[in-house]
Amino acid sequence: MTGRLVYCMGPSGAGKDSLFDWLRQHLPESSRVRWARRTISRATPAGGEAHESVDESTFRQLRDAQAFALHWEANGLHYGVRHAELAPLAWHTWVLVNGSRAYLPQALQHYPQLVAVHITASPDVLRQRLTARGRESAEQIEARVRRATAFQPTPLAAAVQVHNDTTLDRAGSTLLHALRQLPGWPA
Repeated sequence: MTGRLVYCMGPSGAGKDSLFDWLRQHLPESSRVRWARRTISRATPAGGEAHESVDESTFRQLRDAQAFALHWEANGLHYGVRHAELAPLAWHTWVLVNGSRAYLPQALQHYPQLVAVHITASPDVLRQRLTARGRESAEQIEARVRRATAFQPTPLAAAVQVHNDTTLDRAGSTLLHALRQLPGWPA
């Protein structure tokens, strides 16, 4: 048996990075669970997840050289997951990826047994968190909230839904409980 890809996705402001951090703190070090580091066409790190920052030209060169197992564009940035980041799947390790909702159908083509984890929050909570972040205009925030409420996960993937509206502990516990219910979960 090989590992399984856990494809986490959700709108900005849903708290994906916070939930990943929560999981890291609550899984035993000996667990066969790893987090894939993304390559992002962001020239300088902007906080949040640990990632590889490259400029857009370098990203395109890497993509054209087929360096990525998964890659997509969202919100004006390019995202990729290198093949090496998913190599632990062959070693019976589960790999968590911070993915894109729009890219889920393509990810399913490459990894049909993936588990789709949709992390979300209510429109009001998303709006509050995005406003507090201070990176976007009110119009951009409203566009993100509209996209979040319109999204429906595909029925083709094993799916987990987590609403991160209250405390991080509650959402983290919900996510961990759901993952533990999956056949073969290694932690």
